[in-house]
Amino acid sequence: MRLSVAEADVGERLDALLSGRLGSRARAQRLIAAGQVTVDGAVAAKSSKPAAGAVIEIDEADLREAPLDDGDAAQFRIAYEDSSLLVVDKPAGVVVHPARGHSSGTLVQALAGRAAGGDDPERPGIVHRLDRDTSGLLVVARDEATHRALRTQMSKREITREYLALVNGRPSSRTGTIDAPIGRDRRNRTKVSLDSDRPRSAVTHFEIEQTLPQTTLLRVKLDTGRTHQIRAHLEAIGLPVVGDQSYGQGAEYGLGRQFLHATRLRFVHPKDGTEVDVVSPLPAELERALDLAKSSS
Repeated sequence: MRLSVAEADVGERLDALLSGRLGSRARAQRLIAAGQVTVDGAVAAKSSKPAAGAVIEIDEADLREAPLDDGDAAQFRIAYEDSSLLVVDKPAGVVVHPARGHSSGTLVQALAGRAAGGDDPERPGIVHRLDRDTSGLLVVARDEATHRALRTQMSKREITREYLALVNGRPSSRTGTIDAPIGRDRRNRTKVSLDSDRPRSAVTHFEIEQTLPQTTLLRVKLDTGRTHQIRAHLEAIGLPVVGDQSYGQGAEYGLGRQFLHATRLRFVHPKDGTEVDVVSPLPAELERALDLAKSSS
């Protein structure tokens, strides 16, 4: 979508200006936050006020994964819960919220009545997300104040998110940091990469958890949480995640999914200031793949 700012719209915020065209302000803000809106060719903030004659371009193409069957029902485990929030242990195969190609069977729909907060009615309570085929922990708010506080912690990088990733190859050092902006790939619109017209800052830390014959188990920590960040960053340094259909070699060690698991979530509780520290062990299918990787030669 391409439009030019009229004189009558001068002084209006970008998200408000686009809300009528896109059907809702929340949708406009979501696209702006994803870097899919540019003003005169540059990614703009939702609070910016474009000048008369400025050209706004909106790229609504989604980073899509295979759709769920309409009859699928989301399965999940509650790892922690109180009156303000819950920490969900999501299995692989479950989509967090409805999106193009995923109209049913989502975690948000399964949590109906138990989650709340945020500007997007399609994502009540959702503070952050996991890819469909990434398993593990994510925190969900149960009221507006908690959602706002957790989002603030997330933006200040005060929430610890640790993942376990089995990768092909071996890093050149025991620890490392990948500080490389990523965005929608110029050539493959279903992927993100460093080769992007609209890169956004992304920082990933890793350390070796276990060295195996042909693979390495890494513990990965995020500063930012861009779409497909870990998968794209590890591919970029020649360490693709085992089993990754998009950024790796596909099915390996009996896996039909990427070996990526959100294993630990730690944050300060917004209501009482206590520390919430939740750990999720590797699912059975990842444990089996790890055993096969240990015995490979």
